Amino acid sequence: MVRAEPDDLFDRTASLALRPRTVHELPGGLTNRNYKVTTPAGSYVARISGAGSELLAIDRDCEYRNSVAAAAAGAGPPVVEYRPQDSMLVIGYIEGRTLGSADVAEPRTITRIARACRRLHQGERFVNDFDMFAIQRRYLAVARSRGFRIPAGYEDLLPQFDAAAAALAASDHDGTVPCNNDLLPANLIDDGDRIWLIDYEYSGNNDACFELGNIWAEAHLSEDCLAALVTAYYGRPRPGKVARARLLGLAGMYGWTLWGAIQHAGSTIEFDFWSWAMERFEGAAAGFTAASFGGLLEAVQLAESEHDG
Repeated sequence: MVRAEPDDLFDRTASLALRPRTVHELPGGLTNRNYKVTTPAGSYVARISGAGSELLAIDRDCEYRNSVAAAAAGAGPPVVEYRPQDSMLVIGYIEGRTLGSADVAEPRTITRIARACRRLHQGERFVNDFDMFAIQRRYLAVARSRGFRIPAGYEDLLPQFDAAAAALAASDHDGTVPCNNDLLPANLIDDGDRIWLIDYEYSGNNDACFELGNIWAEAHLSEDCLAALVTAYYGRPRPGKVARARLLGLAGMYGWTLWGAIQHAGSTIEFDFWSWAMERFEGAAAGFTAASFGGLLEAVQLAESEHDG
């Protein structure tokens, strides 16, 4: 869809001002309006952020700086221009195919996604940290203070969420690495040669297993696919890391539920945020109440040499 209203903004943006210029709004943005802008100099994506970023724990300056680092690592698209005064970030447009959940589950694609994650994780550290357990508390405080609707039974699962946090904190892990933290299939672009990781709104240094577990949760992968992803990432089977990724994937679904509830209450974007939130809540609830949950807590606390032997 071609839209004219951003033209004034693009006219005063050096990287987008050349004419002739075509502008097409891109689908799928849940916190931004995203436009593909093509000029004689090339094709770009202009990401114009909406109001309410602070409620969602988004720091746009961190997003910009981390996007630059991700591009330098060869994992993210090049950053072309940042205009904080206009709430806009301009990045290079990646010609490629946006993945779907079925694509992510393909064995060859799993290996390539693992390679893309390692490329990012081996790059320069990001300027901030990301901790879903802290983010969830922040989201819950926002929802409570503003009287936002949250799913029935949500707070009944806080003990399981806290138990997950305790088990993860008590277990051995490899520290933190620069993570995207939001790798749903729509943020994976396949150009035929490599898979690019886009959208660094929630980026920050984090446990690599959160990245892998979040991919598992967002793409609705099987446990076998998660094991394959972890194996491809680490270069050998790591059962302890699979358990860690599963637990962090459940924690992610529980935290992102509140993201959806906040967006349902306050976003002006036409999207069914409540159904989005409920899908993640139901996934988290299924995992937290499963008979295997206790065993999962125990598995992540076993020493690497003992459990991954």
